[in-house]
Amino acid sequence: MLERLFKIQERGSSARVEVLGGATTFITMAYIIVVNPAILSFAGIPAGPSTVATILTAVFGSLLMGFLANRPIAVAPYMGENAFIAFGLAGLVFLNPDTGLWEAVKWPQRLGTVFVSGLVFLVITVFGLRSWLANSISTSMKHSFAVGIGLFLAFIGLYETGIVTSFVTGIPAAALRAGPAGLLLAPDVPVKLGNIRDPQVLLAIFGFLLICVLLSYRIRGAILLGIAVTAVAGCLLGFGKAPQGVVAVPFVGEYSLAPIALKLDIKGVLQVSFLPILLTLFLMSFLDTLGTLVGVGSAGGMLDEKGNFPDIERPMLVDALTCVFSGLVGTSTSGAYIESATGIREGARTGLAAVVTALLFALSLFFLPVIGPLQQLRFAYGPALIAVGVLMLNSVRKIDFDDLTELVPAFTTVVMMLFTYNIANGLTAGLVIYPLIKVAAGRWREVNGGSIVMALLCLVYYVFGLPH
Repeated sequence: MLERLFKIQERGSSARVEVLGGATTFITMAYIIVVNPAILSFAGIPAGPSTVATILTAVFGSLLMGFLANRPIAVAPYMGENAFIAFGLAGLVFLNPDTGLWEAVKWPQRLGTVFVSGLVFLVITVFGLRSWLANSISTSMKHSFAVGIGLFLAFIGLYETGIVTSFVTGIPAAALRAGPAGLLLAPDVPVKLGNIRDPQVLLAIFGFLLICVLLSYRIRGAILLGIAVTAVAGCLLGFGKAPQGVVAVPFVGEYSLAPIALKLDIKGVLQVSFLPILLTLFLMSFLDTLGTLVGVGSAGGMLDEKGNFPDIERPMLVDALTCVFSGLVGTSTSGAYIESATGIREGARTGLAAVVTALLFALSLFFLPVIGPLQQLRFAYGPALIAVGVLMLNSVRKIDFDDLTELVPAFTTVVMMLFTYNIANGLTAGLVIYPLIKVAAGRWREVNGGSIVMALLCLVYYVFGLPH
């Protein structure tokens, strides 16, 4: 039955490898169960229901990806989009059609934005426009997405583990302006070396080296094993926190979905004042999904000779349907997760891995009290993100370094993605520059219609959207 559903042997895998890959992906992305509700709480969405909504979205999207698209790619609420929903819309106002007054954007309108953008994704996916746009991007640009996302993941891992830090934590007095305002000066170096004498930082370094050594020996489950050994070592040293309980019943009490499910405001979103918000969220999600699919596809050898993701319509359809589901249950925009690259690196090649990830997310619904303490072990899961970043650098060899009209947009994509700490910024900047430099170099025949459309959409993001 599994072979019939997922074509496991045809793709050179086995059920054991798929299960291992799905479990690895779950472990490296399960932090979203804690982080997403915490971020959305700043928008006024209650944490308990938001936690359940986050998990349900991951289950729904990952199951769809497994059965409908047969890809080893997990789906969950996006990091970045959740911050945009919570913080990017803070202070904005909209014209309430019922009262005729300008009001602050509340969380029902934010959820309505997620839902409407999901419907837009669905429409353009069904008509084949998303795949047309995706396949119009050059091979060098697509592989620059993988390189940029790999470095982005590595930077997240370095920051989460404390190996790299910034002035945001422990701001020195010299970094503040004089006077009562206490404003932060722009530091000469925005990031710096963390406290490498901290035992947890040393644990993270140990975990990273352990994973790399295991990978060099080609040991199956190297990343998962490295996470487990580092977590056990940390707990033995007293860095783990005991949970207040173990089992909880979802959908009741503080974990009831009733306060947020189907509470979205669609009518309030369908007006001109919300157009910049919809445009921004649309482009962020579209490009995040595209970059993620190309990134994980490159990591798993899933791209064709032109750098295209075969049958990309199905993963994109899953992404669109999950976005709609996200708005209905009460969480932020969702899509394919770059952390799926950890499972793919373990050998996962089919949708069975995504189904395993979905089942583990579903199981976590009954163990919500232990989720928080477990996901505080950044020194355990952070090294996995760094290791995956190292492995994804392989795609840099497929960028055409001899052609500046290919290299400059690819370079722009990578550095803007990394140094603005935002995947969408890198993707949009690179896609705007690509046709410009081709035309300026007299090679306008290499610019196709899809790349022009993408450049114009991305330019609109910077001119009328809400770049951040």
